Amino acid sequence: MPAVRTLSPSDHPPAAALPTPPRALVSVHDLMPATMPAVRRTLALLEHHAVHPVTLLVVPGTGWDARGIEELRALERAGYRLAGHGWEHRTARIHGLRHRLHSLFLSRNVAEHLALDRDGVLALMRRCRDWFEAQGLAPPGLYVPPAWALGAVSADDLRAAGLFRQVELFSGVLDVASGRVAPSPVLGYEADAAIRGPVLKLWNAWGRWRASALGRVRIGIHPRDLDLPLRAALEADLERFYHYTDYAAATDGADHGAGGGSHRLGENLR
Repeated sequence: MPAVRTLSPSDHPPAAALPTPPRALVSVHDLMPATMPAVRRTLALLEHHAVHPVTLLVVPGTGWDARGIEELRALERAGYRLAGHGWEHRTARIHGLRHRLHSLFLSRNVAEHLALDRDGVLALMRRCRDWFEAQGLAPPGLYVPPAWALGAVSADDLRAAGLFRQVELFSGVLDVASGRVAPSPVLGYEADAAIRGPVLKLWNAWGRWRASALGRVRIGIHPRDLDLPLRAALEADLERFYHYTDYAAATDGADHGAGGGSHRLGENLR
């Protein structure tokens, strides 16, 4: 019988280095009194998948009472990040061709910024921020316009107003002070109409591919998503993109990913 030789570590081929997964920003949209039962179910799912941190997008002008405000305070104490998300999350009128097309293909009647001029947008954002302070909540550092439609304001307008440190756009996360955007794809699961399912599947497939190149991804969850056809895809993405991070880190210069970098925003944010 031939002698048995013990293998030394040098006899083993080196293990292939595992790629660093993209950093994932996870947000739950549309916190309103009417959506809180669905939001609670969503947060339970995120806890099951050990997702942390999680940013909660609060719509202030939707009839919050004292009990609801206390629940927001409890969520804040539990470590959830609260962000501003418009005022009513709906618009009473469609203003102009661009808004009409945006409403038809993407936002329906929620893009309230698109019905406002520059001063109206800034006033709405200021009202949103002031509401948090009036309720004893921490002033949010992040603002997310409904449907990511910021409207008729420029980077200079936002910088001069000094209301929020960051604004989330459809293309990525804007650092207001520098005017730079950290680009990242956003994945969505709100397949609440027959045409939306196939479109979102294609959109998310492209977004996952871009996430690998940019080193970051945004997972945007709406309250009804758990009851819609793409719930399994949502849970798969929570497992796939398990390197969760905070919005505050997305534009700090250290979280630009392997190939992402950032770019300066143009003069008009629309």
